[in-house]
Amino acid sequence: MAFPIRHAAVIGSGTMGSGIAALLAGVGVRVTLLDIPAPDTRPGDPPEQRNALVLKNLDALQKSRPAQLFHPADLDRITPGNLDDDLERLHDADWIVEAVVENLAVKQDLMARLEAVRAPHAIVSTNTSGLSIHAIAEGRGDDFKRHFLGTHFFNPPRYLKLLEIIPHEMTDPDVLHAMIEYGRTVLGKGVVLCKDTPNFIANRFISVAGTFGVNYALEHGYSVGEVDALTGPLIGRPKTATFRLFDLIGADIMVHVNRNLYAAIPHDEAREVLTHPASRTLLETMLERGMLGNKAGQGFYKRVDTPEGREFWELNLQTLEYEPPTKVRFESVGQHRKIEPVGERIKAMVSAEDRAGQYLWHLHAFYLSYAARCLGEIADDIPSIDNANKWGFNHELGPFEIWDALGVAETAARMEADGYPVAPWVKEMLASGHATFYQRDEAGVVAGVYDPKRGGYVPLHKDPRSIVIADLRAAGKRIEGMAGASLIDMGDGILLLEFHTKANAIDADIIAMGWKALEHLERGYNGLVIGNQGEHFSAGANIFLIAMLAQQQEWDKIEATTRELQNLFQAMRAAPRPVITAPFGMALGGGAEMAMAGARSVAHAELYIGLVEIGVGLLPAGTGCKEMLRRVINPVMETPNADVLPHLQRVFEMLALAQVSESAKQARSMGFLRESDRIVLNKDFLLAEAKREALHLAAGGYTPQPAGKVWAAGRDALAALRLGVYSMHEAGYATDHDVLIANKIAHVLCGGDLSEPGWVPEQYILDLEREAFVELCHEPKTIERIMHMLQYSKPLRN
Repeated sequence: MAFPIRHAAVIGSGTMGSGIAALLAGVGVRVTLLDIPAPDTRPGDPPEQRNALVLKNLDALQKSRPAQLFHPADLDRITPGNLDDDLERLHDADWIVEAVVENLAVKQDLMARLEAVRAPHAIVSTNTSGLSIHAIAEGRGDDFKRHFLGTHFFNPPRYLKLLEIIPHEMTDPDVLHAMIEYGRTVLGKGVVLCKDTPNFIANRFISVAGTFGVNYALEHGYSVGEVDALTGPLIGRPKTATFRLFDLIGADIMVHVNRNLYAAIPHDEAREVLTHPASRTLLETMLERGMLGNKAGQGFYKRVDTPEGREFWELNLQTLEYEPPTKVRFESVGQHRKIEPVGERIKAMVSAEDRAGQYLWHLHAFYLSYAARCLGEIADDIPSIDNANKWGFNHELGPFEIWDALGVAETAARMEADGYPVAPWVKEMLASGHATFYQRDEAGVVAGVYDPKRGGYVPLHKDPRSIVIADLRAAGKRIEGMAGASLIDMGDGILLLEFHTKANAIDADIIAMGWKALEHLERGYNGLVIGNQGEHFSAGANIFLIAMLAQQQEWDKIEATTRELQNLFQAMRAAPRPVITAPFGMALGGGAEMAMAGARSVAHAELYIGLVEIGVGLLPAGTGCKEMLRRVINPVMETPNADVLPHLQRVFEMLALAQVSESAKQARSMGFLRESDRIVLNKDFLLAEAKREALHLAAGGYTPQPAGKVWAAGRDALAALRLGVYSMHEAGYATDHDVLIANKIAHVLCGGDLSEPGWVPEQYILDLEREAFVELCHEPKTIERIMHMLQYSKPLRN
């Protein structure tokens, strides 16, 4: 049975509720957002007064950074209201999401009201972070319960991948399947099916295992800075690490969750860590002093403005006073921090004998022990526990994946020796000759996972819509490659150009393999996908090479390198078979130009794309200026009597102000994506969808679009742009070097000093942008900007 979702209602407009509403509006759903009426109002008062709470939260949603809305226009799909006046609006809602306060009685009362107004087909879900799904639906009718389940989003809903789905014991299997598929395909989430147990999976772990980490630090004299230096990227976790994460959550929330969870899990012997005297006293004292975390401006860290700039002072866990940050150094960290992959790095670190190694060993020993003991209670399969920890907290590896990397048998023996119990099923697994939790095939690809109930490996479910480059490599699909890029056979006659330089910066290897890819298209492949599975699509061109060539005054080599990049991107557009780019994350400078070089783009929703070259003293010269004219200005000027200046001003500002999209939807409105380009919410499906697009175009008798002409607005428009630059300089918003670069950008975008506007060949603009690029490389201040970016990873205003 199908359950299409055209109209959704979200009850509760706080941070989580408004975030869910924004996510749903972003995928095209009409949303009704309700909350309690504003205090001191009564029925009949103007809606802006009655709905003041929702309107206030929607205003905060608009201003939030990082942005919760994919595009400002998404707000138009959200209709505010209140529970007293507008509950009847829910009569045609397809999905009703409850996101009110974590109070069982409040939720039960709301469910009774929803049951009275919901349509027979409507799905109702609760976003509770840990209350019993069974208890929330208590007293409701059977039909309500068949359409009821838990849908636990993580904050912020737009960005965090995990969606825990918790069925009621009476949930209709069709409803459950529909919500799992909707979460994966439409909302782009990593869905984990959970049992109806306290705090489900991810929050159970962050509470118990996270509190253990704090307890161990307090007992053994580790500082806030030391713990965060050890529990972030070093072990495959985000920079928020431990104490920065707790500041994000809030000390008040941690105390509340730990108290409730302790009472809810009397059977769990590990619950005692939640009431450990050291951490309990610390958190309660912080509560008394208003040290709640980020929302209070102070928690485990406090922002302090000093004459040298802004600093984040750390809380001394013994004195509870804030102290200036100090450089944290551990011998083992310096020795092992560059080991790849992360599993091998963790293995090296927990084997170290210094204080860093001791902390990480005990942290992981408890974590792995607890994961094994929870299997069967909170989830029936190993991947669910691993995925909930990875997707909920952006960890690279889950606990069982880490245990495999450390070596299950040797780690289990050391755990027991140090007092960390090993679950009986793990011992049985090892005794029966199963040495790892995950089974790999001859190529090293994960193919199965251990099932304690069956006492052996079972096939690991893999979504066919997910293509993993590492698996293609392991299967011998790499055709050829260099240090910076590879060509990989994706199957069905589709080739993948993968780049794997640092930050996926475009270098000579990528350019060379790009030409190789085009040769393969001439020899029989049906299409080419350009993509990778790094952290970002591409941070831009290799500016270090440009700086070195400029310092050596190798102007001809700079010109030749730039021309080669232009020629490659133009050749990709003219290729005999479709070239599909699959950008995601950051696609900056040359990365943006690469993203625009295909016949189509299939982009991930989280795409931060921009032509930001001015930040390093340059301008776009790998077809960027030409391509923005072709995409933004050409369609305008194909309309009779069009005024080019407002549109040209918009393009100019994007380049001169280094504007970057906050999403793929915004990238489309900026011109980086076209209406024919697709946006995919689930990043796991990105390469498969790009491959599907290539096959679709090839099957339709693909014909490449030859290079055409672009509109050059000429000297009158150039004068107008330069006047704007002059005004910015006079007002103190632009430096002399900003002015120099901005004027060159304007010169290129207008086609130089043409006496009359008109259509010019694409190559004419390409020559102008390449010439201006080389001229800027002569400027000492440009070299200063490049070297500053390379050293500090942020732009210099000089």
